[in-house]
Amino acid sequence: MTYDVAIVGGSYAGMAAGLQLAQARRKVALIDAGQPRNRFASRSRGFLTQDGKPPSKIAAAGYEELIAYPTVEWYSGNVETVIGQKDDFTLVLAGQQGGGERIYARRVILAAGVDDQLPDLPGLAERWGTYVFHCPYCHGFDLDDGRIGVLATSDLSMHLALLLPEWGATTLFLNDAFEPDRNQLEKLNERGTHIERGIVEQLVDDATGVGVVLAGGRICPLVGLFIVTQTAPSQLAILLGCEFEVTPLGRVVRINAAKKTSVPGVYACGDIARLVGNVSLAVSDGMLAGQAAHHSLIFDH
Repeated sequence: MTYDVAIVGGSYAGMAAGLQLAQARRKVALIDAGQPRNRFASRSRGFLTQDGKPPSKIAAAGYEELIAYPTVEWYSGNVETVIGQKDDFTLVLAGQQGGGERIYARRVILAAGVDDQLPDLPGLAERWGTYVFHCPYCHGFDLDDGRIGVLATSDLSMHLALLLPEWGATTLFLNDAFEPDRNQLEKLNERGTHIERGIVEQLVDDATGVGVVLAGGRICPLVGLFIVTQTAPSQLAILLGCEFEVTPLGRVVRINAAKKTSVPGVYACGDIARLVGNVSLAVSDGMLAGQAAHHSLIFDH
């Protein structure tokens, strides 16, 4: 059987895309590896009617809604490669349902998200999503106005250092990543952001949440630490030959207003195709991609 659309990635963007196509009674294959970007977080913020709920519960509710449609089939696992062209794509699976299984589709929607490239700092990776974050709008409110920090990775960290005082007393740990100039120092002072110079050696458990250990052994206790991450997109977009936009935060797939990539018949939505992501934006992107793919099936000949 050939599906009308194969969607790679079954998180919020992918499910939203699938829902639009399912409502049009189109045959949809959705392939998901079960590794959503926000899987480490205990709560999701900013999604209307779902604010504060665990991401897993929001995703589970979406899954139940989507698979209730008779034209939708869900595959658990990874897509190893995609070959072909518009109206004749082949997706080769490598996952729980057996390596080498093939799915045929007329259109492909990439909703596989991105991987966050974390700094190589002892104690950081295991606290990602619990005490170390990248988005204050997603996590800042739940820190209850406690003492928070920014671990500098480049001068891009200035943005967080100026923004975060909205959520609590903020310390910028320069970590020899950059040195603010006079104008930046004035702005930090205006916002009440404290500066700590010197190397950060590791992160440890602390009674307040997380302790930032500086060279010499001094520990700064925090309720949360924020970083600017680099992101890496799904390898499938590279294999398909999609064009990318290179940004200071990593590469994103270049799309137009209809979520079309540079490859005919391939669409992209969610974090793989935008710099700033959250659940609300992913759902919106997925809805648009699903509708655009459906329109393409009707009008693109």
